[in-house]
Amino acid sequence: MVDQLPYQGIDTWDTAAILTAMNDEDKGVPAAVGVAIPRITAVVDVMVAAIGQGGHVHYFGAGTSGRLAVLDAYECPPTFDVAPTVVQAHLAGGNLAFAHQMENLEDDAERGAEDARAAGVGHGDVAIGVAASGNTPYVIGAVEEAARLGAETVALVCARGSALERIARHCIAVDVGPELVGGSTRLKAGTAQKLVLNMLSTATFTKLGHVYDGLMVAVRPDNVKLQKRAAAIIRRITGAGDDSAQAMLAASGMDVRVAIVALAQQLSPEEARARLARSSGNLRQALAS
Repeated sequence: MVDQLPYQGIDTWDTAAILTAMNDEDKGVPAAVGVAIPRITAVVDVMVAAIGQGGHVHYFGAGTSGRLAVLDAYECPPTFDVAPTVVQAHLAGGNLAFAHQMENLEDDAERGAEDARAAGVGHGDVAIGVAASGNTPYVIGAVEEAARLGAETVALVCARGSALERIARHCIAVDVGPELVGGSTRLKAGTAQKLVLNMLSTATFTKLGHVYDGLMVAVRPDNVKLQKRAAAIIRRITGAGDDSAQAMLAASGMDVRVAIVALAQQLSPEEARARLARSSGNLRQALAS
């Protein structure tokens, strides 16, 4: 007798019932991520140490997992004001695979190894393999090569006992259970990976001083909306008026942290920039010095 599928007949349901089922399935994802927090914590500490000493973080992924990794890496420079090389994402098939279906390339382990070598992964770096199943050859090849080159290695997976878990030094395994549409890991598995990636990058750069009191003090104010946000952050931390905040933001070359230190400690932008440099960009340390 064939076992009944959990959502057998779902294609005959009305729209609201389908959406309710999806929502019910999704509710368990944050709880599954919460179980993994001790392992996420360990990886954040590894990332903080690596970046703090000049190293880089490299994500390797394919398909949905790889695209989510690309998204997280691309968001780091505008959010935390870091160079694009600090957090890099390597997708099977390259940038073209982000918008085009090239899933067959995930079966090439040697391509993953080649991408790790081409990226210059080595001692002092962190290589994070992102794969829902944990058995994607491209990702396995990349992580194995990264380990051989001396990097710290991490598996971010949604299954236990995978090949990636066995080869990586650290493993974040988030067990979200079967998908509503069998095998469609862009659903709960993708949501879990996005949550964990958010946690990894945000906690890392918060620990490195790119966030202050929950404020995005390292934001790059490259448009009108972000310039208004930057001025509001400066006013909130320093107590300065809007005109003073706007003027110092401009004088600092649109560097929010420099403007804050200059206003709070009555320094020139150049002096404030030097003080921040001595604090490795950590605003709290610069304000306390």
